[in-house]
Amino acid sequence: MTTETLPTAHTTDHLDLLESHAIYILREVVAECERPVLLFSGGKDSAVLLHLAAKAFAPQQLPFPVMHIDTGQNFPEVLEYRDRAVQATGARLVVAKVQDSIDQGKVIDPGPMGSRNRLQTVTLLDAITEHGFDAAFGGARRDEDKARAKERILSFRDAFGQWDPRQQRPELWQLYQGKVNPGEHLRAFPLSDWTELDIWQYIEREQMDLPTIYFAHERDVILRDNMWLAVGPFVEVRPGETIKRMLVRFRTVGDANCTGAVISEAKTLNQIIDEVSVANVSERGATRADDRFSETAMEDRKREGYF
Repeated sequence: MTTETLPTAHTTDHLDLLESHAIYILREVVAECERPVLLFSGGKDSAVLLHLAAKAFAPQQLPFPVMHIDTGQNFPEVLEYRDRAVQATGARLVVAKVQDSIDQGKVIDPGPMGSRNRLQTVTLLDAITEHGFDAAFGGARRDEDKARAKERILSFRDAFGQWDPRQQRPELWQLYQGKVNPGEHLRAFPLSDWTELDIWQYIEREQMDLPTIYFAHERDVILRDNMWLAVGPFVEVRPGETIKRMLVRFRTVGDANCTGAVISEAKTLNQIIDEVSVANVSERGATRADDRFSETAMEDRKREGYF
């Protein structure tokens, strides 16, 4: 009697399950909607989302464009990465600029040192209308903020782009109803169930490229409202503030004037994973001044149509 060597079984880990579910959501929305778009900020979450989309529709190119809502107050490293990442997928990049909304008188310019993050809503909704998009993929995760914790995978918006909790559809047993009614559009969040640690573990597994600001580097910073802000065109030193040259990195990407750095020596993906694994505050809670505007800052922006 001979014995045969059985093939080694593949062990499915939690990253495989998260990846499979995200790809399923991407494909379901594309099957249901006519003109989807993927929102891309150049941050780690949207980078993972773009990577998953490329996997979902390989070997074909993405069946939808990639759109960046540009506030005009970005870190230059992020813009450079945005162009490089989108070009690598062969997708069409659409850039909608907050400055255009200001020039058209639709929003008020907060000035060179004021945050434009809240102005993105108008620019985003105008771009959705202009291009006729009926679905927008976003990289939001439930662990980021309490307003996002109750968000569904498919979030339906009315003709004004606003979110009404009473109009959301049940999502039992991961069954999604993606049909968009006339006048509606939806936001789809394939990364909803991921955590910050999941994101970094997946980036490490896939050996993904990212903006350099995510890794520890020396930078001139000032301490303001318990956050280390990078000195530059959008952050001026105020009386009483002292510039310090420190080894820092960024946990999240946003406007340069409201996104804080963290003191860190993590220069590799494994070192970042070790650092994130012991963090007890989400990256938005720790380093985003725009989310500290009020207790309901993110909730208010969601109702207005921000994400």
